[in-house]
Amino acid sequence: MTNKLKWGILATGGIAATFAKDLAYVDNGESYAVGSRNLEHAKKFADEHGASIAYGSYQELAEDPDVDVIYVATPHPYHKENVLTCLRAGKAVLCEKPFTVNTAELEELIIFAREKQLFLMEAMWTRFLPAIQKVREWLDDDKIGEVQLVKADFGFRAPWDPEWRLLNPKLGGGALLDAGIYPVSFASMVFGANPEKIMSTVEIGETGVDERFSMLLKYQNGKTASLNGAIRLSLTNEATIHGTKGYIRIPSFLNAHEAHLHVDKEEVESFVDDRTSSGYKFEAEEVGRLLENGRLESDVISLDQSHEIMKLMDRIRDQWELRYPFE
Repeated sequence: MTNKLKWGILATGGIAATFAKDLAYVDNGESYAVGSRNLEHAKKFADEHGASIAYGSYQELAEDPDVDVIYVATPHPYHKENVLTCLRAGKAVLCEKPFTVNTAELEELIIFAREKQLFLMEAMWTRFLPAIQKVREWLDDDKIGEVQLVKADFGFRAPWDPEWRLLNPKLGGGALLDAGIYPVSFASMVFGANPEKIMSTVEIGETGVDERFSMLLKYQNGKTASLNGAIRLSLTNEATIHGTKGYIRIPSFLNAHEAHLHVDKEEVESFVDDRTSSGYKFEAEEVGRLLENGRLESDVISLDQSHEIMKLMDRIRDQWELRYPFE
């Protein structure tokens, strides 16, 4: 791009800080402005991450005429409201995953963005990592034959704090939306997001959120995905894709630095990404390329794909009879 994309960052939490740090590695974009509900927090964030302007409200950030695109990094119960604020101001938006808390909210955003011809994308950064790009290349090249089984886990042991967002149902807490989005989206990348059958178990904790789940998704022709997620239990955080000729193993798949291709039980190829950034730079650069080319959606994670994944997660919660207080 002739001029770097000027990024606005909406929120000043941990994920916003990680994204802002990665913008320093982005070829076609730069940190320009930050918005917070607290001006002092915004000023501190701007000083730490090289943003030129700090705003004490999200609305002011959205209305800055020099901001090209806004990264929404608030907790997911606020995504719909925050994204609409940006879209109504005519801004392109990259929204942190999960896109929203349910399908109805996401449909409202998609309809608005498409009616106004505005760019909108879910920040499923994993799909843009070089190692995952290599995995899709191996799959496209039929390296492991017909895929029959996907296994993916993501879990961590969060500290016990009933008021913290992960354990607070009023803030959309729980394993499915926060951790489960990774294995669910990964399986959907391989098989699509429309399994014929969902078999699952869930552990609801004392605060009323889903602390741990296991599920088996059954697709056509007997293909299956075995997925686990947790916020009070550490898991391997590994993914494997099994085909009729071999398998692909991706350690720490959500922030993958490597991928290993096995054919006939032998490792025949490995891919290692020696990046120095956290990895958010790749989705940011994709947004820049899309906007430069006048595109309103990404083929890697389209709005239709995000919509199907959100519908799948609603189906899973329906099975658990799990609702958030604000729904």
